[in-house]
Amino acid sequence: MDVDARIQLFDLKTQYQFQTTPGFDQYNMPLYNLQTELGSQAISYYPVYQGFLDPVYVNGIQVPFQTDKTTFYNIWPNIVQQMNVVAVGNNTKGPYNFTFPIAPNNTTPLTTPFQYILRGHIDVNGITAFATSQGIYQDPPVVTSVEASTTIPAVPVTNAFPQVYITTNGTDGSSIIVTDSGQFLSGNQDLGLLMEQGTAPNGNLPLTNGPLPNYSTTQNVINYFTGQVFNLYFPQTVPAGVNINAQCFNFQCGLPRGVLFNNNTLTFRSPPDQQYLIQLDAYLSPAGFLATNQAIQFAYMCEYIARGAARKILSDTGDVEQFQFYEPFFIEQEQLVWKRSQRQFTASRTQTIYSQGINQGQSGFNNLGGSTL
Repeated sequence: MDVDARIQLFDLKTQYQFQTTPGFDQYNMPLYNLQTELGSQAISYYPVYQGFLDPVYVNGIQVPFQTDKTTFYNIWPNIVQQMNVVAVGNNTKGPYNFTFPIAPNNTTPLTTPFQYILRGHIDVNGITAFATSQGIYQDPPVVTSVEASTTIPAVPVTNAFPQVYITTNGTDGSSIIVTDSGQFLSGNQDLGLLMEQGTAPNGNLPLTNGPLPNYSTTQNVINYFTGQVFNLYFPQTVPAGVNINAQCFNFQCGLPRGVLFNNNTLTFRSPPDQQYLIQLDAYLSPAGFLATNQAIQFAYMCEYIARGAARKILSDTGDVEQFQFYEPFFIEQEQLVWKRSQRQFTASRTQTIYSQGINQGQSGFNNLGGSTL
């Protein structure tokens, strides 16, 4: 696990590619499946890649890649769509059925969406907690109505990021807040499960009275493509005549023209309206070779890995004298391993604004958005 932190090897540089899903704007860095060491010792979920970097292509078109949220959201601001009243309390917890007044008006069954209500998201650490609790790696989580009662509290509050808020007041004047959970209903992944937002670490709670297994009686869900909320039950009684308000982010869908990498999550704007091929550079994490029944991917690293393991053992056992004796040999192997990558990196010419062809290296990408000479 120290290798990727100590040296960025050319042999570990690879390409990560995947197809987008219509309406999904956020994608986590993928994780290795749970592995088992000798003696059935579980090896936890690790990221497949150490990180992402330029260039990034969407259907073969290079797009800007950013890691600074301020720059990205200055270009693509998340403007909250505030809907003053979507329903009125009737002195019960529910059910309440209503449609967001800025409904995207998409059809069912779904065709290519033109507008899109952003979905709640669970980041990598939340997915790891979910996978550990449920014994299965699934991103994003798609659960049955029965499983929702345990899966929603399983994800830490700090790792779930709602995008839809439904608010009102209780009989004592306190705020009642319902959000989407970043988890989706099995059988229809356009339906997001709603929850009661709680306090850290695991205070998020499923809403009572549902959802039920019979989808004709689907409860406590929002359809992101139609803006419909089905059979919502609040955690408290909503007095008669009290306004029920809603907030969300509404975006025009299309070909993504920018990507943000932050919190191990890729965020695309515009949200994709169909499947697009995403390609970007990445460094592979060696964690996939932790199991003893798998060979080291590159043989020239064997002695480096062995000496690195030896220095860990010596440091743990407190054998300082032997550690100091072996350290020069470890450094020597690290330099030899790094030398191979240095030869590859230095074989490429350092690019300038004049070495990449017309309009490359300027403000435009692939001769789009800039001048031509």
